[in-house]
Amino acid sequence: MKDTLETERSAATTKDEMRRRFDRMHAETRSGAVVSAEQRLDRLDRLRKMLVDNEKAFVEAISNDFGHRSTHESRMLDIVLTLNAIRASTKGLRKWMKPSRRHVDLPFKPGKNWVRYEPLGVIGIMSPWNYPLFLSLGPLVDVLAAGNRAMLKPSSQTARTSALLAELIAQTFDESEVTVVTGDHDISDAFSDLPFDHLVFTGSEAIRKRIMSSAAKNLTPVTLELGGKSPVIVAGDFDVKDAARSISFGKYLNSGQTCIAPDYALVPREKVEEFAKAMIDHANEKYPNAATNDDYTSIISQKAFDRLTGALEKARRGGARVMQVADDGSAAGRRKIPPTVVLDAPEKSELLTKEIFGPILPVLPYDSLDEVARYINDRPRPLALYAFSNDQSVLDGIMDRSISGGVTLNATMIHPTQESMAFGGVGSSGIGGYHGHEGFKRFSHARSVHKIGFINGLEKLGPPWGDLADRAIKFLKNRS
Repeated sequence: MKDTLETERSAATTKDEMRRRFDRMHAETRSGAVVSAEQRLDRLDRLRKMLVDNEKAFVEAISNDFGHRSTHESRMLDIVLTLNAIRASTKGLRKWMKPSRRHVDLPFKPGKNWVRYEPLGVIGIMSPWNYPLFLSLGPLVDVLAAGNRAMLKPSSQTARTSALLAELIAQTFDESEVTVVTGDHDISDAFSDLPFDHLVFTGSEAIRKRIMSSAAKNLTPVTLELGGKSPVIVAGDFDVKDAARSISFGKYLNSGQTCIAPDYALVPREKVEEFAKAMIDHANEKYPNAATNDDYTSIISQKAFDRLTGALEKARRGGARVMQVADDGSAAGRRKIPPTVVLDAPEKSELLTKEIFGPILPVLPYDSLDEVARYINDRPRPLALYAFSNDQSVLDGIMDRSISGGVTLNATMIHPTQESMAFGGVGSSGIGGYHGHEGFKRFSHARSVHKIGFINGLEKLGPPWGDLADRAIKFLKNRS
């Protein structure tokens, strides 16, 4: 495959072609055919083989899209996490598919109740550029495990990766099972207008209303994974150097271009300087000569680079102190921003009011955990929250007084990697969650079934209603 943006753009899916594929999938889901466990496992296995056999090509495509993307980050965060998801679903699938027996209330005995988990139909998946494989194929794993068919619309910002994904999916699956749609914003808008049985969108808050509005026209349920300003709280009892090591890892991974990256740190006032220095010291150890370091990833585009450097410069002019890993002057030419810590950022600066999505960490001082709770709760609910303390009661207190999509305690970035728990946001950071069994249920219809026993007691009561019905009503009321 030619590795050029022009190739991908010239091969962009037309709206008519996209609709044709959707209509074929839709017809297949209405055919009445049962999607067996064997079919689902086969689809998951084909997806696994596609990833394993084409790992090198995917890693190269992602790096070319970024300008430079750490090979290890792509392998670990895009390839391995997706393979972990496949393994978890493959292991649990047969158990998840079994009907779930439910209690039958006394008046309806000896009937039986159970819930069947059935495919929803055609699922649309719209994914972002920052983890172009995992955020496309992660939800696809759950969608396939639930027996659905899927249409993917990956980001046009990672055009080479999207083109490769489209090519390999077409080689791996019949287009009635899984297909990839490529193109720019016009195609994205038309994609979200399709009458899917469920729509998954991972991306920025900025376009969530447009996605929900499009879905609402068709009464399509949505799962939205958005983002926001995820806080990290360092309690006074926790060693700031240990906290800085973990926060540095989470913040500078993928150059901060992660929806769950720590967005700002709340640190005891007397420890702010020590913490900031420790952050830079750890970053220097991990990413020496960041500009030329192959482990350090570039910013995705010049537009994103200019936004970040502009926000940093405005904060500096407003009185902020900026601490950075040393740069030999070549970072900007490689579209890299050295790991950065900002102290005394102006309250209304972009760094404190908008999601940063880059390797810049504002550090805010606090005097009490009550102050921390007020600061977090005065702002939109974040996708992730991180807290560091050796005292479980302190950690519990932080969680009791705040709400977020998920939490990692005494580390960062770990909870979304756990296939045994759902990953998702709350409020402005998202709607719904998926991963593993929770993802299977998210993309299944829980169909309630009641089977009458040898007698239907309710019908025996009437009409015509009479004394037997009156006695039954009295008995049932007294049970309340």
